[in-house]
Amino acid sequence: MKTLNWRPWQPPLIDFGVNNRRCNLLARMGMGKTPAVLEIHDRLRLAGEVGKHLVTAPLRVARSTWPEEPIKWHEFAHLKVQPITGTKDQRVAALRNDKADIYTINYENLPWLVEHLGDAWPFDTVTADEASKLRSFRLLQGGKRAQALASVAHTKVRRWINLSGTIAPNGLSNLWAPMWFIDRGQRLGRSYDAFESRWFGYKRAKDAVNAHKTRISRIAFPHAFGEITTLMKDVTLALNPKDWFPIKDPIVVPVYVDLPPEARKKYREMERDMLTHIGGHDIEAFAASGKVIKCQQLANGAVYTGSDEQIERDVSHWVEAHEEKLDALESVIEENDGEPILVAYHFKPDLARLKKRFPHGRHINTKADEDAFKRGEIELAFVHPQSIGHGVDGFQNVCHIIVFFALSYDLDPHDQIIERVGPMRQMQAGFDREVLVYQIIARDTIDEAVAERLIEKRGVLDATMDALALKPKDII
Repeated sequence: MKTLNWRPWQPPLIDFGVNNRRCNLLARMGMGKTPAVLEIHDRLRLAGEVGKHLVTAPLRVARSTWPEEPIKWHEFAHLKVQPITGTKDQRVAALRNDKADIYTINYENLPWLVEHLGDAWPFDTVTADEASKLRSFRLLQGGKRAQALASVAHTKVRRWINLSGTIAPNGLSNLWAPMWFIDRGQRLGRSYDAFESRWFGYKRAKDAVNAHKTRISRIAFPHAFGEITTLMKDVTLALNPKDWFPIKDPIVVPVYVDLPPEARKKYREMERDMLTHIGGHDIEAFAASGKVIKCQQLANGAVYTGSDEQIERDVSHWVEAHEEKLDALESVIEENDGEPILVAYHFKPDLARLKKRFPHGRHINTKADEDAFKRGEIELAFVHPQSIGHGVDGFQNVCHIIVFFALSYDLDPHDQIIERVGPMRQMQAGFDREVLVYQIIARDTIDEAVAERLIEKRGVLDATMDALALKPKDII
């Protein structure tokens, strides 16, 4: 058990959380958000300001990261963290533990928790860890998990902390929902419609799939960024690692492949007609969103067949279109000559193809797999960004190379998987080495549009964090 040595930026972070009943604490991975919140809780507990404290988080973080954190430090050895995870009976039993100080639950179980507790809701303090998960909230409709939490957010919860390093992973439009949990819409608008009407407009933009077509795209007005961040500033404190550490950005290496003529023909047919034929199978998209997915799959080299209902029951319905990305990955592996590599895939057929082409590779899907990778027993690991992001630590000790076999539009899981081995983690582990991020991109396909969109989103997120950031010069 270690003694805490607070870094210069942590006391201001803690003071901000203590002095503001409802606030955003935004910091990238490795900046010590979790112990800061434990300190905030402890101070407020001693002052009689908090009772039961609920932390909502991704499953892995709720189940392991938060319960394990107090055990690391002498200062928090007296704090008990109770996960509310597992089966229904296990969750009910966890709620009966009235000796705990902090309770943790994954976002998926929020509707159950709110319904189960009803009017007996006991938590007067809530910390939304990875608060970008709340971005689906709307006053009407919206995501069920955020909707459930919203029903108690302002009627039964006195103190609220949004904790995140990527609160706006997909642009300024993501900011309204987390802010609603802070002030019920006082700053950014009582409803999402009001927010959107004030700061966003529409323009024609090039279609992501059909270059010769256009679509209506939402854009932020020029004045939106400055006004939104100014309105948020009094209840938000952000930390940018680059202000405090001499860390370098990851080196992004695009690896371009060209589709073979037959695969290019099939891609163009899907793009134009929403229908093509591969290996005796009809490949059809029934909506524009379906066409985007089919084009992404064709760019990767394998596409689902059959109806949506069949695919939902059995993902084995797929056919291969080409092996260009597999060949490119093989070249990357050879180039790095035995260095451990994380390969991020998106669709399950791609995982099956990766396993077949690289039998020495291993799908990281369990805690045992993770531990084996951390011990250096796996040279090539296949991971899905949604399952290996939040709460995973230790990969930086053996790895500094990531290959995106496929890209997706969502910046949050994209950044999270990079941060498993990113510059901040490398520095904390005592390594002075570059982080390499390879992106395998099929030329003249939707892959290029996705890569461009991620760059745009990263620019907005970085600018937002910088506008709200506490700088070293701000500390007296």
